[in-house]
Order: sequence, then C-alpha cells, then structure tokens
Amino acid sequence: MDIVAAWFKRYFSDPQVVFLALFLVVSFAVVLTLGDMLMPVLASVVIAYLLEGLVKWLERLGLPRLAAVILVFGAFLTFVTLILFGILPLVSRQVTELVQQLPDMLGRGQKALMQLPERYPELLTAAQVQDIIGSIRTELANFGQQVLSISLASVMGIITVLVYLVLMPLLVFFFLKDKDVIIGWFKGMLPQHRRIATRVWQEVDRQLANYVRGKFWEILVVWAACYAAFSAFSLRYAMLLAVLVGLSVIIPYIGATVVTIPVLLIAWFQFGWTQDLAWLAAAYFVIQALDGNLLVPLLFSEVVNLHPVAIIVAILFFGGLWGFWGVFFAIPLATLVQAVISAWPRREHEKNTAVA
Repeated sequence: MDIVAAWFKRYFSDPQVVFLALFLVVSFAVVLTLGDMLMPVLASVVIAYLLEGLVKWLERLGLPRLAAVILVFGAFLTFVTLILFGILPLVSRQVTELVQQLPDMLGRGQKALMQLPERYPELLTAAQVQDIIGSIRTELANFGQQVLSISLASVMGIITVLVYLVLMPLLVFFFLKDKDVIIGWFKGMLPQHRRIATRVWQEVDRQLANYVRGKFWEILVVWAACYAAFSAFSLRYAMLLAVLVGLSVIIPYIGATVVTIPVLLIAWFQFGWTQDLAWLAAAYFVIQALDGNLLVPLLFSEVVNLHPVAIIVAILFFGGLWGFWGVFFAIPLATLVQAVISAWPRREHEKNTAVA
C-alpha cells in the first residue's frame, strides 16, 4: 500500500493533473460508448476543423468572419456534391464491373499459376498450387457474400446517408459560424486553473492541424495523380484504383504496400507481360516516391515525432475501436498520449527545478 500511495502522491498530487486525467477518461468513455450515436457530431467537428484553416486564411485577407464562413461552406458543399454525384457513381460502377470480371481473372491467374510447377519444380508442386487456388476461391466467395450482404442492407444505409446529408452540413455550418460561442461555453464548464490541460491541448492542436489538413491534401493530390496516370494508360477501373491509392496514404507503411497488389494485378490481367505494364508500374512507383520524398515533407511542416512501432500499434488499437476514423486519427491520438506523458508533472522534476 505504501508503494501505491507513493506512486499516487508522485503523479496525482497536483489538482490540475487529476482534472486532466478525469477529463481524458470521461472523454474516452463517452466516445467509446456513444461513438456510433454521436458519429454525425464527431464527423462534423472534424470537417469544421479542416475548414477552419481556410476561414482563418480568408479572414487574414480582410473578409468578415461570416462572409468567410459562407464562402468556405459553399465550396465545401460543392466538393461534397461532386463526390456524391460525380465520383461515387463511377466508383460503384467500376466495383460492379470488377466483381463481374473476377471469375475470368481467376481463370487466367489459375492458368499462370499452373505453369509455375513446370518451370520451377524445385520451388512449387502442383498440389501446392491447387491449395493456393482453393484458398483464393474461398476468399473470393466470402468477398461475394459480403458484397451481397451490403446490398441487402442498402435500404438502411441509404436512410442513414440521407440523415447524414441533412444533419452534417448544418452542424458544420454552425460549428464554423459560432465557433467562439461554442468554445466559450465549453471553457466556462472547465476549472479556472488548467495550465497543464492547456499546454497539452496546444501541443495536440499544433500536431493535429498539421496532420489532418496535410493528410487531406495528400489524399487529393495522390488520388488525382494516380487517376491521371491510370487514365493515360487506359487502365480499367482507373477511378476505383486511384481512390484506393489515395486512401492508402492514411495508413503509414502498410497502406501503400497493400494497395500496390491490386494495382499491379489488374494491370497484369489487362496488359500481360508487355511494355505497357512496365511503364504503368514505373509511373505508379514514381508517384509513390514523389509522395514520400516530396509531397509529405512539403505538406507536413512539422514531423510527428513518433517511433514507427508506436504508429503501427496506434493504428491497430484505434482502428480496432473506431474503424476508419480510428485509423485516420491514430497518429494524432498517439500524439495526444505522448503530449500527456510529456506534460505530466513529476514531484522529483519539480524539486530539481526549484533547487536549480
């Protein structure tokens, strides 16, 4: 008990620390238990946070706050309309075409695999190839069942999307328009002395703003560049593959590796072992190299100081909790944990500082 009491006195002797710990625990519990119910609100907060940078930029140019909000909100609605009525129908159509072509692709792939034991008998046997083909068929059958279940639940999905399309734009507009009022009301509920919490928030806000806005532009640039390259080679399912490559940048290290497989496989099924395949693969890898070595340093002015192991663990943990949004915010949430640990006061440190 003495050890526990000493540990508690060391790390929780400051009332501000107790408040910060309680605030984090309550916030985490609310999001974990009510996350599905509050998802439109949380998503609207994220979108408003993304748009706030543009609003501030217009304000610095001399526009009043309300005029800047209306202008940015109008651009946001135009972008959403383009996605909903321009991009999504095309992607949906290409997904349907790809599913219909999968049996033919599987047959061609099976023929290519069956040639491997003849060419490389010391590496593969016919039985091993048959096992691989059987596993692929099983996975494709499961994928088809998942697509069917999604289509059967599409009615409820459409209703949910309609609710989101009405609620979220309204929430985004009011979050932007009444930002100061909402923040003032929230601050009024907090204790007067919150130095530690303020320091943690300032660090997280700096990293979050840099990461979320930079990642959003990275998705758009990589998506557009890949679509232009795939269209130039007349690659099938160009928009679908470009969307997948764009979204893959959300997951560091893993996303680019995983999405490369369908891109190269579809290109191989279409072009075979030809120069077109080689040139398309070269263009794709050039885009990936430019993204990692030019675009990322340009967009992310401040590098998130996290170890790769910490990033992967954060992606697995928060992605398991909240799906897409958990993966998207895995790095900022890991940064929050790091900021809390760095800002957490320790009695020994304070004593040494006082003596110095």
